[in-house]
Amino acid sequence: MTAVRGRVAAVVFDIGKVLIEWDMRLLLRKLYADECEADWVHAHVVSENWHAQHDAGRDLADMVAQRIAEFPDHAAAIRAYATRFGETIPGMVPGTPALLERLAGRGVPLFAITNFAAPFWAEYRARQPLFDQFRDIVVSGVERIAKPDPAIYRLAEHRFGYPARAMLFIDDNRANIDAASVLGWQVHHFTGAAALEADLRERGLLS
Repeated sequence: MTAVRGRVAAVVFDIGKVLIEWDMRLLLRKLYADECEADWVHAHVVSENWHAQHDAGRDLADMVAQRIAEFPDHAAAIRAYATRFGETIPGMVPGTPALLERLAGRGVPLFAITNFAAPFWAEYRARQPLFDQFRDIVVSGVERIAKPDPAIYRLAEHRFGYPARAMLFIDDNRANIDAASVLGWQVHHFTGAAALEADLRERGLLS
């Protein structure tokens, strides 16, 4: 589970694929009648690796213009990425929001670190009251630092006001978990709400 284990004073969540579901293919399959073509575009054009540049703070207009120049036959999909990102988020991850609410009800200090592009985050955050439970959220696109860069964890430690060893970080991405663990954070590699609930109980954070 984790090399570091001790009393947890605060819990820090990732957001995408831990609290909210996210899949770029949901949008692309609305744009392409052929599912295989949609999957090819997801792998090579409107890809997660390409999107990660926006998460890290790259300007959206610059990204879109360059990508259209590279893949002019897929200009419509590239433009849709810029204007219809909300359609890649179908809803909440089953079970995890309820765990967040239970932790909040017990008075556990809650925070988040998310790789999320700044304009997409501003639009989505405005309509999601669940995130009101967090005392602070470090957003990669705002800070122009993305996980697993060690700098984002050091920034979070400073902002949240707790030492790394006193915080439990929950993320679905193994590279992000490993980076936090190296810096002394307690970690949980998220694979589903049931396993997370068991870990939170074991740590005494849930009854």
